[in-house]
Amino acid sequence: MKLGRRGLDPEMRETFQPRLWLTVIGLVLIGAYIVAFIAENNKRVTVHFVVLSAQTSVIWVILLALAIGLAGGLLLSQLVRRRGRKERG
Repeated sequence: MKLGRRGLDPEMRETFQPRLWLTVIGLVLIGAYIVAFIAENNKRVTVHFVVLSAQTSVIWVILLALAIGLAGGLLLSQLVRRRGRKERG
C-alpha cells in the first residue's frame, strides 16, 4: 500500500471528503440553531406602530426588523454608489 501526498491511499482520498462533511455538519448546526431560535421566540407581544397596534410573535418582529434593515442598507448603498459616480464624472 503506497501512501499519497496527504497520507491516504488514492482510493481512500477519493471517497473521504472532509470539506463536504464539514459543510454538511455546518448546515445541520445552522438548521438546528434556526429551529431553536424560532422555538425560543414564539412568545406573543404587542407591537405599537405610529397609527396602529398588532399582536404577533417575537420572531416576526425580529424578521421584520431584519427585512427593514436589509432594505435600508441596500437603498443606502445604491445612493452612495450613485453619488460617487456623479462626483467622478
